[in-house]
Amino acid sequence: MKQQRHRRKESFSLLLVSNTGKESRHFYVSVLTFRLLIVLMLLICVALAWIMFRSGTHYRTESDLRRKLASSEQRVKQLESEKESLDTQNAALAKENDTLKAAGLADAKTQETEVQEATQKDTSIPSQNPYTGVGILKEQYSAEHPYFSISTQLEDRIIAAGDGTVTSINSDDTYPLIIEVEHGNGYKSRYMCMQTAEVKVEVGEQVQIRDTLIVIDREETQLDYQVIYDNQAIDPLLVLEAKG
Repeated sequence: MKQQRHRRKESFSLLLVSNTGKESRHFYVSVLTFRLLIVLMLLICVALAWIMFRSGTHYRTESDLRRKLASSEQRVKQLESEKESLDTQNAALAKENDTLKAAGLADAKTQETEVQEATQKDTSIPSQNPYTGVGILKEQYSAEHPYFSISTQLEDRIIAAGDGTVTSINSDDTYPLIIEVEHGNGYKSRYMCMQTAEVKVEVGEQVQIRDTLIVIDREETQLDYQVIYDNQAIDPLLVLEAKG
């Protein structure tokens, strides 16, 4: 019968020798333990490498964020500077607008005062309402509409707004009847009917304030009334209000 040989387990020896002459120490490490130590060291190295990689990535990300934040702060400062500039410009424009408004009001007051003074001095100013009936004001005077428009009723009369001379009776593509009266002192009045009507005056005739110029003989005839002063249309209500 053969004698079985005893197989020894493989191991590693670790000898620690002191350089001071003290007792040396001898350790035995099994293969499994040694392999576990190597795996552990590899895992530690991998973990360290991953930590370093993440740290580098985090650093780069943080740097990018800081650059973006700095750029955003610079942009905010630029926008604040632009806003301050715009606020200054708006304030200047508002001040200029207030100045222009004040100047416009002053000019309007001056014009109204001049009209009132002229009305008080000259009775030939066209200060009378040109319509005897109760008309409906359809549109007021404006720069785009340099006269006021009223709707008239059948058999009512359109009268002279002031003393003057009938200088023309004609028509155009818009108005079948236009009568113009020269009042003097730079004033003219113009009576423009959107429909035909009965004319009671002739060219060259002298008329007095409230004399009949036209008799309405059609329903819903519209009258556009215009006052001209120094060859420029003005709001007829300025003259009417000046006389009360």
